[in-house]
Amino acid sequence: MPLSKKQYSLIHVAKAKLGIDDDLYRSILANLCGVTSSTELDQAGFELLMGFFEFQGFRPMTRNGANYGPRPGMASYAQLELIRALWTEYSRGNAGESELNKWLERSFKLTSLRFLDKATAPKVITALKAMKSRAA
Repeated sequence: MPLSKKQYSLIHVAKAKLGIDDDLYRSILANLCGVTSSTELDQAGFELLMGFFEFQGFRPMTRNGANYGPRPGMASYAQLELIRALWTEYSRGNAGESELNKWLERSFKLTSLRFLDKATAPKVITALKAMKSRAA
C-alpha cells in the first residue's frame, strides 16, 4: 500500500529537522529500507525509517490537550494549544495541566481552559509570554 501525502511530508520534515543532507538520506534509505527513494517505501519501510528518525531525536508534534470543538464565543483550539505550549515552556515541562488550571483560577478566576472565552484568551497568552520572558 503506497504512503499518503502526509507520510511523505513527515519524512521530509524529519529529514530537515535532523539536518540530514540528501546523500546521507539516500544512504539511510538504501541501507535501512532497501530502497532508493521514499516513493518506493511501503508501510513497513515507513515505520522503520520513522523509528530511525525518532532514535536520532526527531519528535513529531502531537496535540497536547482536549479539543472541545467549535464553541461560539469561546477560545479556539489553536489558542488553547498555544497556551498549553507557553505553559510548558514557562514551567520547563515540570508543571502539567492541573498546575495551569490552578494558575488560571488564581489569575483569571477560571477553573479550566475549557471555560476560557474569546475575549480573555489573548490576555492569558500575553500574561504567559510575559512570565516566560521574565523567567528567561
